[in-house]
Amino acid sequence: MRYASYLSSNQTPTWGVEIGDELVDLGPTGLGVAPTLKAAVIAGGPIVPMELGDAPRIAVADAVFLPVVVDPEKIVCIGVNYRTHQDETGRADVAHPVVFSRWADTLAGAGAEVALPRESTMYDYEGEVALVIGKPAYKVAAADAFDYVAGYANFNDFSARDWQRHTGQWIPGKNFPESGTFGPFYVPSGDIDDIRGATLVTRVNGEVRQSASVADLIFDIPEIIEYVTSFTRLAAGDVIVTGTPGGVGLFMDPPTFLRPGDVVEVEATGLGILTNRLV
Repeated sequence: MRYASYLSSNQTPTWGVEIGDELVDLGPTGLGVAPTLKAAVIAGGPIVPMELGDAPRIAVADAVFLPVVVDPEKIVCIGVNYRTHQDETGRADVAHPVVFSRWADTLAGAGAEVALPRESTMYDYEGEVALVIGKPAYKVAAADAFDYVAGYANFNDFSARDWQRHTGQWIPGKNFPESGTFGPFYVPSGDIDDIRGATLVTRVNGEVRQSASVADLIFDIPEIIEYVTSFTRLAAGDVIVTGTPGGVGLFMDPPTFLRPGDVVEVEATGLGILTNRLV
């Protein structure tokens, strides 16, 4: 099943499950299963009542989506983690994943308009697959890592390249408002046979810019979880963004950055299409 966080008809944050072409409200404005998607589906496992009854419904096409997890405690991002992206950057092999942090107040949902920062002239896209942690995780062995993954969603790690390059630390270029779009759907890991078989595609105005298999990650998901949990504790609902393939605007010839009116789509197999327009 696919779940989403969104605004109800009275503009109250809620969450629900996709049934056909509708979202059935299981949140505080519907059946009241739990206050948030994180509380119900991620921390407690998939929960769909046997009887949906008269639960409010909204057409998926009309939904105002929120980030699938609206309140993660930590968002950990992995950089330069596809061979094609490493090749276009000219970076050498490294022994450990490149890790940086993103803040929860930078997140936005599918369909949100993303403001181009006035401070940046080099705003770029990065289509990625994000995973959501399902239970407390600390010092997790790679062999056990998938036991800690609750599910997956699309992510766009919009990046102000000029700010990213101010110093060796990337955080300023990765934390402008609405620069981390996340959704539209959350899919439990139990509903995906093998995420490594998913294809990740990013399109700008309909043109394919990035395309790769998740199997092409340099540091795969178990390695990432083992490394990250070796130095920090993760909680249910925390997010790890696993990396972007080659094809970003920075390394096009000539470099091509986002402009007002551009529409960026990120699509991974089974996770829906994350669409955002630049303004």
